[in-house]
Order: sequence, then structure tokens, then C-alpha cells
Amino acid sequence: MNTADLGLPVDVPSTALFTDQYELTMLRAALKAGTAGRRSVFEVFTRRLPDGRRYGVVAGTGRVLDAVENFRFDADVLRFLREQDIVDEETLDWLARYRFSGDIWGYPEGEVYFPGSPIMRVEGTFGECVLLETVILSILNHDSAIAAAASRMSSAAGPRPLIEMGARRTHELAAVAAARSAYVGGFATTSDLAAGFRYNIPTVGTSAHAFTLLHDNERDAFRAQVDSLGRDTTLLVDTYDVAEAVRTAVEVAGPELGAVRIDSGDLLLVAHRVRQQLDELGATETKIVVTSDLDEYAIASLAAAPVDAYGVGTQLVTGSGHPTASMVYKLVARAESGADGAPLVPVAKKSSGGKTSVGGRKWAARRLDADGHAEAEVVGTGPVPDALADRQLLVELVKGGEVVAREPLDAARDRHAAARANLPLSATQLSRGEPVIPTEYAHGGSGS
Repeated sequence: MNTADLGLPVDVPSTALFTDQYELTMLRAALKAGTAGRRSVFEVFTRRLPDGRRYGVVAGTGRVLDAVENFRFDADVLRFLREQDIVDEETLDWLARYRFSGDIWGYPEGEVYFPGSPIMRVEGTFGECVLLETVILSILNHDSAIAAAASRMSSAAGPRPLIEMGARRTHELAAVAAARSAYVGGFATTSDLAAGFRYNIPTVGTSAHAFTLLHDNERDAFRAQVDSLGRDTTLLVDTYDVAEAVRTAVEVAGPELGAVRIDSGDLLLVAHRVRQQLDELGATETKIVVTSDLDEYAIASLAAAPVDAYGVGTQLVTGSGHPTASMVYKLVARAESGADGAPLVPVAKKSSGGKTSVGGRKWAARRLDADGHAEAEVVGTGPVPDALADRQLLVELVKGGEVVAREPLDAARDRHAAARANLPLSATQLSRGEPVIPTEYAHGGSGS
């Protein structure tokens, strides 16, 4: 991964085998038929949002750019493909020279999307574009699902910060991507050091119940932690008796104690009792952090509680019940022939069961109401109406095979906060409902 501009210290290995076999067999057949070089347009979109969700969140765009940049078939990969007889020698020679040389446009990371939104558009020859299907979908489906859950949680939390702490509840590499997506969606920090190392996300963490159980008594555990980390640390107070632990914590750290963490029980009731006790002990500035299988609904239920921060794990890294965004990667236009300059013609799948698609290379714009809030997602082919020309959503990400839109993660995080704020107020409702704005289609031209 070329991350020199961001000062990031981690390289990503080849992503060439993050793919399904049928992409290579399609390439093999297209090379034999002489159609692999036809100019083609693929688009990423979703036909529907997860049940009950009001909007989606684009996340993983930066990781897609890294994956495309590192999509290389080295000697070991080519040897594997040859030994497994997956492709023939002609295809192996083609893969050995593979470098994506096309263009990619997409919604910028952090932007919101709706059913039918052309979230990403990949243009080039059929051969070079078809190979990227799985890796692009793998990244966008996972990261966007996590970011959408994070966005709902951060909306429910309001100004109170959220800590991402789901690394132990998912695959070790998915945990890093999840922390990144959570940050885009509004989380403030992560417990995952790999995410901090790779993406410069602020990290936090103090102690678990094991540290308390290690010592002969709670006072010794608290004293050891305060001596090591200072009075501003966060002490875990629900290993034994919460009230006794809070009293001991303040005696050990003094009223300067940074925070206490509650990880079990009736969080609403316990938080009120702990706040009252801390105030009575003079620790009026000590904060209360709650954890314990929180999701957006539990966070919303604690809105009136004297809670200062939330730690979220399992529900976040599993998309709060929706672990995928159900995005697809479809060919929507291809050249009439392999001749240079051959015009594009729209193509689309037509089948029963709700799996149809709309052909043609698309643009997208968000129409605003009189108050400046989003009122419709407009998707079209052909010329963009003058009234929407300055509201277009897709930006250039890759030009001629070169990444042109790499950006700091904070830019995506800030963009999401602005995009969500621009939606109608009902977007923040947690009750089940339809997408907060409709998708409208404007047709015209061939999309070439």
C-alpha cells in the first residue's frame, strides 16, 4: 500500500487471490473469444437497504484503492494457478502483466447512499475490470455494514463518545477493518492496537476483570493500576460489589479519579446509583463508562442516564444484525465491438425474483428541498440536468490506473457527519422504516 502521503507504516500484500475462481475462468474464456479487451463499465450498488434501515454509509473506499493498487499476480500466485490448472498459459501470461489501467469513480467515503445509488463505477477493459469484483465487494459490503451500524450508534449516543472494542468478537483482520469503519461512522476511539497502528485511530484501554482477580483484593488491584497509569485512569468497578468498589476506587485514586467502568447489570439503574455515590464522595468530575453488549437501542435507552461514554463490541462488528450491505457488482455497459472508440451500449440483467438491474453508465445527484435538506437521490444516464449539475455525488478515485483521491480517514469521518446532518431528521429514528429519501431515475442517452 502506497501510504507515504499519509505517513502510515503498514504495507498490504498482493490482493490478487482475494477473488472467486469464476472471475479467472471468465477472463480465460473472454481472452479465447477475443472479447476481454472490450471497453466495459461495472457498477456497485444495492437493490435495497437492510430491513428497517433509513440510509446506508459508504465505507472502505480507501481500502478498495489500496486493494486495486496491490492487485498483482506474482510468481507464487501464478505457480498456484498453474498447478491447480485454473487457467491456461495464455491467461497466465496475461495475468503476469496485469495492472489495472482504467478509471474508478465513486461516492466519497463517509457519504450516505440509498437503493440504486451507483456507489462505485469501474471502467476499463472487461478483463481488467471483471477480476476486481470480489475484492471490491468484500471490502465495501463489510465496511459499509459496520459503518452503518456505527452511524446509528453514534446518532443514538449524541455528544457522548463511543469506544470500539469488538476485536475479540470477530476475525483478527476483520477487526482492524471494523475499527476503521466505526471511526468513519462516528466512533471516537478503538481498543484495537492494529487499527491504531495502521490507520492512526486513537486507542484506549485500561484493565479487565482478570486484573482485579489477580490480586488478593480489589484495593490492591486499584492501587496497582493507579500507581502505574495515574489517577486519571478508568477503574472497572463491577467485579464484586459495585458500591464497595466505587468507594474503594475513590479512596485509592482520590476525587481526581478519571472514570469508572460498569460492564454488567441494569446499566440504567446502576449508572444513576454510581453517579450519586461518586458525587457524594466528592468525585464530581469522575466519568462513567458503560459496556456490556450494547447496540443502538441500548444506547438510546441510556440517553437519560448519567453516562459519559459507551464501549461497544459484538453488535458493532456484526453490523448490529446486518453484517453485509448486500451490494452487487454488475456490468451495465460495454462497447459494441472491440474497435477503438466503439460506442457503449447499455446492458442489464432481466430476471424474476427481484434481481433485475438498470443498464447504462450512471450519474447520481442529491436534490435538496427549500431548506437545504436532501429530498431525493436522483440516478440517471445521459446528460445531467442543469439543476443537479452541482449536486453530483460521484468523484474520480482512479484515473488511468493511478489513485487520485487518497485522503486521511478524518476526512471521511467529517464527511459522514455532514452527510447525515443533511438528511431529514427522521433519518436518526431507530424505529423500522423505509429509506429516508426516495431514489428517482432519470433516463436519457446510452450512457456512453
